[in-house]
Amino acid sequence: MDLGLSGRVYVVTGATRGLGRATAEALVADGAKVVITGRDEEHVRSAADAIGAGAADSVEGLAADNADPDTADRLVRAATERWGRLDGALVSVGGPPAGGPTAITDEQWQTSFESVFLGAVRLLRTVAAACTDGGSIALVLSTSVRAPVRGLAVSNGLRPGLAMLVKDAADELGQRGIRVNSLLPGRVDTERVRELDGLADDPEAARAKQVAAIPLRRYGEAAEFGRVAAFVLSPAASYLTGAAIPVDGGMTRAL
Repeated sequence: MDLGLSGRVYVVTGATRGLGRATAEALVADGAKVVITGRDEEHVRSAADAIGAGAADSVEGLAADNADPDTADRLVRAATERWGRLDGALVSVGGPPAGGPTAITDEQWQTSFESVFLGAVRLLRTVAAACTDGGSIALVLSTSVRAPVRGLAVSNGLRPGLAMLVKDAADELGQRGIRVNSLLPGRVDTERVRELDGLADDPEAARAKQVAAIPLRRYGEAAEFGRVAAFVLSPAASYLTGAAIPVDGGMTRAL
């Protein structure tokens, strides 16, 4: 199926590894152009070279932190100055610190709010203002939107609010044909998930327990998430908005 991505331009944050990178790769493979970000300039440069290999003039890399108030404007400007348009964004809001509700400090909450919540809100608002009518924005959240994940109190606290904001933004921006959705990854085999598994006393046993709770009996691959994200961002998903879409192998038991 032709996703209709050829010549379209997207911002993808957190794209030096994991889910963001897989999405950027899927978008470029289908003909889109992307501005990718990460906090480390060397990693951004390396990822841009790899993603853009064989696809001339398809990737712009920019070192940026979602928590920085200037980031959203910088990313929009980078896209529009290079390619003259912006069709949407994948906003990957990163992995906040692990810990239970009573273990997270005020400082950790504040830092996470700036990055995970306010950074995503700012990007959504700025991208929407610059986006061509008929564009698409997706936030990478978590299955914690629907059910708490043990040991991830910050994610459990902040991501459901972002999911409700997505619903609200879909209502407001729908009159311009701009679609807004959230993606809820489960246990996808990324560095972040391996780090979380590694916090257990017995990481292999912890992973086996997770796998047993997934109907497909395996962790997902980043590329599997990337293909879903590329579809959601693409014109092929033109009647999909305001949705919270689990990409979790069936792990989430709630509707």
